[in-house]
Amino acid sequence: MDEVVVQVEKTKREWDDAYEKTIEHIIAIQEYGKSRRGGEEKISLQRLNGLAQDGLSLLNSLQFNLDLLAPQLPSDDQVQSTQSLLETWKNQYQSLRVNLRSANLKAKDNMRKAAQQERELLLGGGTESTDLRRKRQANAGVTSDAESITESLRRSRQLMVQEVERSTNTLVAFDESTGVLKKAESEYKGHRSLLSRTRNLLSTMQRQDVIDRVILIIGFSLFACAVLYVVSKRIGILRLQQMATAAIKARLAGKAANGDAMPLVQQFDGGNAVPNVGIPLQQPLHDEL
Repeated sequence: MDEVVVQVEKTKREWDDAYEKTIEHIIAIQEYGKSRRGGEEKISLQRLNGLAQDGLSLLNSLQFNLDLLAPQLPSDDQVQSTQSLLETWKNQYQSLRVNLRSANLKAKDNMRKAAQQERELLLGGGTESTDLRRKRQANAGVTSDAESITESLRRSRQLMVQEVERSTNTLVAFDESTGVLKKAESEYKGHRSLLSRTRNLLSTMQRQDVIDRVILIIGFSLFACAVLYVVSKRIGILRLQQMATAAIKARLAGKAANGDAMPLVQQFDGGNAVPNVGIPLQQPLHDEL
């Protein structure tokens, strides 16, 4: 932040210097032609206008720099004060442009009056008129060359000022892009760690899913085997019961047939007869099974 304050103060000093020089050039333009004698002037009007335009371009560039630096100041009071100063600069800049236009009109009027005086002097004849014509012819070529060189230098300086402004804008945009890229990089690092943890979690879930599938398959297989075993055992027991029941029934049926042909008396080795238990001979036997 201290660096921003230093840059703001430097911009203010540059503005004051450029503002004073531009005012001097505008005053020189306004006074141009008043003391003119024989076409002699230290600086041409075109050169003065070029210097004034360069001063205005520099002032405009300083306004742009101050507008960029104002939001970066550390306190709100400094920001508001700088913005108020920027508004004052804008008003002064517009006033200089109006004064430059008025000064050019005044210079043209002075040049018209001076030309009228020279014309009267040339038409008047005499030694002074002859010397004036000679000086004007001698200085015409030099003035034209100087003005051409001056205009070329002024255009070069204007292009340099424009390139500096363009470079400043590019640097500002580059700084903003750098900040955005740093922020995006930090966010990417955070997302990368999150993606890594998510990938590990998905791998764990996939392994657990495979283990669960294997457990389910093994459990179902064991259950199926147990069911088959129980069913097979149950079917075997039922068959044995059926076979036993059939054998018992056949045996009882054979005994019943023998009882119809002879009385139910059994002889034992002792010669004792089995007493009659009172069971009717024709009573059918029931299968308790």
